Amino acid sequence: MGRGYRAEHTLVLIRHAKSDWSANASDLQRPLNNRGQRQAPESGRWLAEHLQPIDLAVVSPAQRARSTWDLVAAQLPDPPPTSVDERVYTFDGQALLPIIHGLADELDTVALVGHNPAMEELASHLTGSWVSMPTSCLAVIGLQGAWSEARPGAMLLAHGRPPQSAPD
Repeated sequence: MGRGYRAEHTLVLIRHAKSDWSANASDLQRPLNNRGQRQAPESGRWLAEHLQPIDLAVVSPAQRARSTWDLVAAQLPDPPPTSVDERVYTFDGQALLPIIHGLADELDTVALVGHNPAMEELASHLTGSWVSMPTSCLAVIGLQGAWSEARPGAMLLAHGRPPQSAPD
């Protein structure tokens, strides 16, 4: 990841796994479907294998985002504390910036688990190029300086969906 690049902070954007649109539930309460339940642990295994420990997870209150994070975190050797933050339940990437800007600088790596198009917009804003975020996609972004200074110019260190061990 990022040969010769040393990030002061690492932001891990995680778009929630595939949700069940057939469920008779509000948008906030929509659960994961079977595919989503298979996808999310794969993301957790990839993070455990390729990334330093995560210090904090900031998660949307939507059921599909919380369930995604629970399945991801279950694959980590030392799951971090989790903060469910109402502000992450947004579809506007710019609305996520105050969350990042408010992070404590002693946190090296933070996961943000949310929704599109906000995740695509935030990743694209920070890296300066389009970053597609389909369901269960990860974007690992290296930031220079304090969290409060997060701005365009960050480096996309890794991006994509981890390989699936079972067919969709």
